[in-house]
Amino acid sequence: MALIVQKFGGSSLGTLDRIQHVASKVMATRAQGHDVVVVVSAMFGETDRLIRLANAITHLPDPREYDVLISTGEQVSMSLLSIALNAKNCDARSFTGPQIGIQTDDVHTKARIQEVKTDVLQRELKQGRVVIVAGFQGVNEAGEVTTLGRGGSDTTAVAIAIALKADECQIYTDVDGVYTTDPHLLSDAMMIPHISFEEMLEMASMGAKVLQMRSVELASRHNMPIRVLSTFIDGPGTLVTFEEKIMQRRLVTGIAFSREEAIISLSGISRRIGLEGLILDRISQEAVEIDMIAQNATAQDTVDFTFTVPRREYAKAIKIIEGLNKDLGSFAIKTNDKVAKVSLVGVGMKSHAGVASTMFKALGETGIGIQMVTTSEIKISVIVDETLVEQAVKAVHQAFELHKIPSPKQEQLVE
Repeated sequence: MALIVQKFGGSSLGTLDRIQHVASKVMATRAQGHDVVVVVSAMFGETDRLIRLANAITHLPDPREYDVLISTGEQVSMSLLSIALNAKNCDARSFTGPQIGIQTDDVHTKARIQEVKTDVLQRELKQGRVVIVAGFQGVNEAGEVTTLGRGGSDTTAVAIAIALKADECQIYTDVDGVYTTDPHLLSDAMMIPHISFEEMLEMASMGAKVLQMRSVELASRHNMPIRVLSTFIDGPGTLVTFEEKIMQRRLVTGIAFSREEAIISLSGISRRIGLEGLILDRISQEAVEIDMIAQNATAQDTVDFTFTVPRREYAKAIKIIEGLNKDLGSFAIKTNDKVAKVSLVGVGMKSHAGVASTMFKALGETGIGIQMVTTSEIKISVIVDETLVEQAVKAVHQAFELHKIPSPKQEQLVE
């Protein structure tokens, strides 16, 4: 008998019929003899509805009250699922994050989990119950409700799985696994049977929305296997595990993309040592996320400095930059908030040359201009015009023949 932590997202819980379907899946796992802890997101669209209510009053709601408000969506889901299970004679009990002891730091709306207490969870499991936990939320030292940011229910599930030393953390969603790219964008995208933590972390950070980046990072640190499964289609899903366990190495694993990007370019900056760090530090102090960075010196003994930020934080970043322009001396500011990021990911890049040239050639032959490039050991990211995302993904997907990825039967794990 195993201990399984299952997480069901909003799309899995969008209607009462879907909640009944989830209840049946949970009961099927119980029928196999496993202990089950279930983590739930809010019903589809509910968190957005609550956010709209807050923003209808003010565009800057108090963070503490904002967390109290948006944490209620998960409480509805957990209660309805518990009611459905008990109605089917499956003993279940629901708890909020604070009730089971998910302790976080004090940062409202983007809190980080510091500890998961297991007393309540262990007590309920020993009594033979299915335990249902509201994801996305916790409590700080002052006893105040906190939320973990978008996708935080994934992190809740992984953290609980680690605390309980579960055998597996299963993330149920509306797709049946991790694909070489978004199957809604590209019909010949293939499901990946096994993917390394390192690759999944890059895919998540580069825009793949199937798993939240923080949850993958946490699972990797604590060696907690994650299996991505569909709520609606039976199948083996995708197992996220360590690279050395994947027997067949691939050159490239997948392509992630994000349409919500903006570029900020500063030119004519005084060539003063440490100035770039000062600029980035000032931006990060305002909790603006900086992604890609490029810099080059000019013949005029100045520096051109370019970086990207999420489009949702573009206006805030511009305001900070304009303030710095007054403090640090005049420099030109050029921006573009109509761009997208396309990222090629694969552990095989570590030992193979020519990946970048193949990618750039594919884009060039399709007539797609590259505005910015960054690389790491297992990733190449480019910025392109937002209208060209589909063409770019299709061209690179074909260039690396990702539609021929091995099936689950062909690709084995090292025991």
